[in-house]
Amino acid sequence: MNDRLLERAVEGEALSVQEIEALYHVPLPELAAAAHEARTRRARPDVVTYLIDRNINYTNICNVACNFCAFYRTDRQKDAYVLSFEEIGRKVEELMSISGRRILMQGGVNPKLPYEWYLDLLRYLKDHYPQVRIDAFSPEEILGLEKITGRKAPELLAELKEAGLDGLPGAGGEILVDEVRAKAAPARIKAEDWFRIQDAAQRLGLYTIATMVIGFGETYAQRAEHLVKIRAQQEKALRDYHNGYAAFAMWTLQTENTRLKGKAPGASAHEYLQQLAVARLALNNIPNLQASWPSMGFKVAQTALYYGANDFGSTMLEENVVSVAAGHNRTHATVRQIVRHIADAGFTPAERDPHYNILRYPDVEAVLSERDPELLPMA
Repeated sequence: MNDRLLERAVEGEALSVQEIEALYHVPLPELAAAAHEARTRRARPDVVTYLIDRNINYTNICNVACNFCAFYRTDRQKDAYVLSFEEIGRKVEELMSISGRRILMQGGVNPKLPYEWYLDLLRYLKDHYPQVRIDAFSPEEILGLEKITGRKAPELLAELKEAGLDGLPGAGGEILVDEVRAKAAPARIKAEDWFRIQDAAQRLGLYTIATMVIGFGETYAQRAEHLVKIRAQQEKALRDYHNGYAAFAMWTLQTENTRLKGKAPGASAHEYLQQLAVARLALNNIPNLQASWPSMGFKVAQTALYYGANDFGSTMLEENVVSVAAGHNRTHATVRQIVRHIADAGFTPAERDPHYNILRYPDVEAVLSERDPELLPMA
């Protein structure tokens, strides 16, 4: 039974929720082999891609107060902040100094920031840095803007796009089953609203990415349900808008410095690799899957390249959310680190853009001999 199920998944058939759930009971070596075979069929088999970009968290003030977040602050706390446009601009310039051209900009849901602030920020960035791509404001943040304006996502996103928005992050996905979400973060965006806002962005031609976080204590059936919902939205977006998810990224829940410490099980490296392999076999219409070095470390991320991943993620420069929750210092990666780990794993490194178009194949020996810029000390 396992052999036929794996064959069908590798061939690209859309598995049911029950069939995806059955994949979790396949021995891990068999599951990994099938996932890697599927990966070689749906992406360049010898190439692993990466992106030079940076995270910018424009505010840590948030009224959603997720139990698994150690990043957010109330507006009364001393270390609460909102970055000025000029401070954000300096971060963009740091990215440009290492040839990066894309920012992933997110923040807390800060009800004291008016909608016009977001429009003005986008205009400022496009006026000063027109060559830099802006993927910003997760579905949770867009929902927050709906609440303060009384308007709906399609209208807001159209105006944000006109002001300079290029795409949305995939944050807030976690497990898109409301029973799981209600336990981990009662005020968190509901699954229906997450998909509704993603759909509106896809309809407008904006970049989107699908995500997943495991370790809340969710069941295999709930994980399978999450994947089927992602796959269904991708099918709709490709059919109706010719613009679906560029990739799928997943990581494990980090609870060390959060209110969920001791209450949620988290997930081991074994579970992470298993889930990545299941995702590769379940998501037959999303060709690009990322490995997660920020949550799992470089060695597990290398191993993930044989469990279905074809991308090593990005430099990030300033990852503040996962690292703060976990209590580690994996906040950035240098190009040299990424290229070295891809090459050491047996693949050809390739720099890409956010849409997974390959920009160049770096000279590995030349990159490894370069000194990393002072901006990015080796982690």
